[in-house]
Amino acid sequence: MKRSSLQTTAALPACRVLLAMGLLVGISGCSEEEQVAAVPVDSYIKPDAPPTYTTPSEEDIQPPTFTDITQQAGVDHRHVNGAFGQKWMPETMGSGCAFFDYDGDEKPDILLINGTYWPGHEPAGQDTPTNRLYRNLGNGQFDDVTRASGLDQVSCYGMGTAIADYDGDGDQDIYVTALGKNYLLQNNDGLFVDQTDSAGVGFSRCNDTEPSPWEWSVSALWLDYDHDGHLDLLVGNYVQWTPETDIWATRDGKTKSYSTPEKYKGSTCVLFRNKGDGTFDDATREAGIFNPAGKSMGVLADDFNDDGWSDIVTTNDTQPNFLYINQQDGTFRDDALVAGIAYDETGITRAGMGVAVCDMSNSGKRSIAIGNFSGEPVSLYTQAGGSAFIDKSGATRLAKPTNVSLTFGLVFADFNLDGFDDLMLANGHIEPDIEKVKQDWKFAQEPQLFLNNRRGQFVEVTSQAGAPFTESIVARGLAIADIDGDGDLDVLITTNDGQPKLLRNDSNSTNNVVRLQLQGSRNNPNAIGARLEARIGDQVITRRITTGGSYLSQSELTATIGLGQAKQIDELKVFWPDGKSDTLKQLPANAIHHIQQGKGKIQSRDVRR
Repeated sequence: MKRSSLQTTAALPACRVLLAMGLLVGISGCSEEEQVAAVPVDSYIKPDAPPTYTTPSEEDIQPPTFTDITQQAGVDHRHVNGAFGQKWMPETMGSGCAFFDYDGDEKPDILLINGTYWPGHEPAGQDTPTNRLYRNLGNGQFDDVTRASGLDQVSCYGMGTAIADYDGDGDQDIYVTALGKNYLLQNNDGLFVDQTDSAGVGFSRCNDTEPSPWEWSVSALWLDYDHDGHLDLLVGNYVQWTPETDIWATRDGKTKSYSTPEKYKGSTCVLFRNKGDGTFDDATREAGIFNPAGKSMGVLADDFNDDGWSDIVTTNDTQPNFLYINQQDGTFRDDALVAGIAYDETGITRAGMGVAVCDMSNSGKRSIAIGNFSGEPVSLYTQAGGSAFIDKSGATRLAKPTNVSLTFGLVFADFNLDGFDDLMLANGHIEPDIEKVKQDWKFAQEPQLFLNNRRGQFVEVTSQAGAPFTESIVARGLAIADIDGDGDLDVLITTNDGQPKLLRNDSNSTNNVVRLQLQGSRNNPNAIGARLEARIGDQVITRRITTGGSYLSQSELTATIGLGQAKQIDELKVFWPDGKSDTLKQLPANAIHHIQQGKGKIQSRDVRR
């Protein structure tokens, strides 16, 4: 998160800290190194005319509206960041969330990642904070099953999560990223057991020195990068921070602010290769992704060159982004610079937070969206041909309305089921006092919703999306799922040091939908890495079954395909992670279809439209 006017100094003995603070007051407003001036935003994003939401058929389709059902649904949780007045950097970064089916009843449950108190600053009479699990009861209610599931036995300074069935036993396991030791929690029929140490995934093992007990992991994802049938684990690490090396930073030259990462050393992403016996090897160096200059915040897997092998995007905070292209031999090559996504269009690094990908025009060309700092609009790198990407945030009318926001979580999803992916942003600043020095920036910010107008542009409909989109919150994580079985996508947003927001999609659209749940091989039963191509008339809509993306969070693994007014998917092609494929014909609308590799459709049931 880049702030060029922020002054910093490392933690020092008291007399030296006071001297440094005095010097900082004297030079407030100066930076240690001169940066290239960015092109003024208005010069390249000003639209020719005010945008309008118009479909090709000129129909007036209303945006979806959302209702906050957090309290009535029984989701009673508050994130703990442990802040005690010193403004230590990790306090402002968390936390994430997930939708996943932990008990196999085909209803998405909720996982909320929590922080904890700093050693020596635990408040008297308070329980130790833990991550929280809420079971979906299917009637609009959720039940807190944290203790019953065993999750109350693990407490850490949690950041994010990635969820998959890594052991192939038919239920989904949890990986929690944290400041310090990460945790792998194996799901044994709804009871989670800590397998971190036996699996060897608590800390990285790719450095020449012992890992720091303060190793800071942020986002993570599961993928089968080497096509051996077993799910591997990529962990995005942030910066090298400890309480002893905490940096004193200021915006006004007087009071301490939360630091940004420029002054900290980076930390490499880590790739753990699944050996298939419950243990993992650290394959970071041999896979070619060892890069200690990285300051990763978002990780995402997709097949950007359509060769059937998973590639990886990693967003970095004030460092160039990475685009790791799979070489099909167990190694990756970073093509971010030649692809055009390492820097912004002026050649400057941005504060890359969350990341999402979609085919916004159903043309086969992917767009990568990246959340950035206030003063930096959301990036939208779109394939222009071959492996080259161009930032089209201005051309798609995303730049101007996202320039003031500080975006962490973001997702592409078809919220109104018209067949084109929309974009939702979870926004919130890192500095509680930011309005004292930047009057047009806010600490608590509104989420934003942009509808795809089917003409290659996004149109902001935040003010029409319901009461939750008028409420200012300090948002971080963002995930989506159909929690009530009505076919449209509902939303979960986490807030830093606050309560989550569970938002029900109450769209009155008459558009149709198909939901697809895949069953893959024995070792990858959720078919993570599978690609779907659905032909509806002359449109082809693509989906990928994936973990990761957004920020610190994970959405459900069931694919949702909006059909507009079409009555069916005419043809569905499923490209399985092992390279095999299946083709299905005439899948009727308003149903969830279970597709098994090699057997086709094995079950269907209606959704409540």
